Amino acid sequence: MNAARKAPAFQPLDIAGPAGRLECLKLESALDDTRGIVLVAHPNPTEGGTFTNKIVHTLAKTMSRLGYVAYCPNLRGVGNSEGTHSRGEHEPDDMAAVLAQARAENPGVGRVVLAGFSFGTLVQSRLRQRLGDDEVAGMILVGPAVSRYDFPTVPPDTVVIHGEQDEVISLSAVLDWARPQHLPVLVVPGVGHFFHGRLTQLGQLVEREWRCRA
Repeated sequence: MNAARKAPAFQPLDIAGPAGRLECLKLESALDDTRGIVLVAHPNPTEGGTFTNKIVHTLAKTMSRLGYVAYCPNLRGVGNSEGTHSRGEHEPDDMAAVLAQARAENPGVGRVVLAGFSFGTLVQSRLRQRLGDDEVAGMILVGPAVSRYDFPTVPPDTVVIHGEQDEVISLSAVLDWARPQHLPVLVVPGVGHFFHGRLTQLGQLVEREWRCRA
């Protein structure tokens, strides 16, 4: 049986990115066997978003409990990562470098999950366009920043979670983006963009949805 072990802790990791060093946090699987890799992308760095964001950590910890090893990078120009923030133009290149490192460290583990919050959902959605269906187990997008960027469509099995009272990206904008794709959106009543006071619930929702869709 694939048993749980003591909850792992985040460990620092340096990755060679296309614009220089990328600092990253790595969280091992909380199960004896690693089922997959999850990459978690942070929110907008011009508004303070880094890999220390609580939603980033919630996503990583939740997926770790499900058997995934998590990589949470600071993208270019954020924290001690080198390069310059490019509003999502080149950040997918950074995430691709993280994916390459993750695959090298976890040979034979299997497909990857792309997860992100706010700006991070743009990065992951653009990276997804470069990858084949056989490479990606799925996507988890929290508070997708569809009204701020030229946002691509995503696969129909993508898990999308949005707060009813999101003050940064309106629910109506997300529904307008999702509607032509026939893409379900899980709406959490009474919740704003940062899920203040509701992070435990967010983790529970991600776990439930992932178990259903994975």
